[in-house]
Amino acid sequence: MTSERLPAGWTLTRIRDVSGDREAVLLDADRAAAWRGGPADGEKIRPEIVIGFHGLCLLKPIDSEDWCMGSLNDDGTVDCWSAYANFYEALRGL
Repeated sequence: MTSERLPAGWTLTRIRDVSGDREAVLLDADRAAAWRGGPADGEKIRPEIVIGFHGLCLLKPIDSEDWCMGSLNDDGTVDCWSAYANFYEALRGL
């Protein structure tokens, strides 16, 4: 996967360093994702970038600057439960 699909200014090595997950990987963004819990429960999210961290993931929606944190399900779908306005803070929140 190329770095052009990573957040601007980030490399996979830097993402691994900040997150503490040496096996973090860039995943295919062609997957179903939705909010779970709260008033937006079930609302669909269209991923632009998805980065996996041992069963968790950070997902950047196409129509937002926020980063969503969620669970990466066995079938490849993502259930998101929180959002961060800053990618660095999202990584630290893992």
